[in-house]
Amino acid sequence: MQVAVCGPAEATPGELAQARRVGELLAERGATVLCGGGGGVMAAVATGVRDRAGLVIGVRPDDGSVPAPVELSASVVTNLGQARNAILVWSADAVIAVGGSWGTLSEVALALRRGGIPVVVLGGWRVVDAGGVPIPGPVDAATPEDAVRLALGNPPESARPGPVAR
Repeated sequence: MQVAVCGPAEATPGELAQARRVGELLAERGATVLCGGGGGVMAAVATGVRDRAGLVIGVRPDDGSVPAPVELSASVVTNLGQARNAILVWSADAVIAVGGSWGTLSEVALALRRGGIPVVVLGGWRVVDAGGVPIPGPVDAATPEDAVRLALGNPPESARPGPVAR
C-alpha cells in the first residue's frame, strides 16, 4: 500500500513531531510512503519512515537542481511545481494531511475530488459549508495513531470518501 503524507514546508514543532510519528507508524505497517520531497512535514515524515527502515519516495515539484532531503529513499523529479500534487495523490492508496498550508489544502481537495481513497486530516484544515457544518469527505484524526489507523484500516461507511464530483 502507498500512503501520501502531505503537509507544510514551514511547519510547527507539533506538526513535525506528528509527521515523524506518522512516518514511523506507516513504516512499521509496511506501507510505502509518498511525500512532496521537501522540508518541514515532508522531511519529518521521511525521517520517521527511515528511522524504521521503511521506504519513502519524494515526488518533487522542482527540476532536481537542489539536492533532495537525505531522508528520502528515492525521489521523482517532476519539474511541475504545485501540479505535482496531482501526481502525488493519484499515486496513493490513502492520503494523510498533517497540518495545513495552501499546498496541503490543494492535496486534500485533489484527493477528495479523486474519490475512492481515505483522506485523513491531522490538525490543519477543516472544510465547512456556509453554515459551519463540516463537508463530508475528509476524516479528522486526533493522533498520529488514529491517522494511520483510519488511512490503513476500515473506517466506518460514513467516513469514506464520496463519489467523484464531475
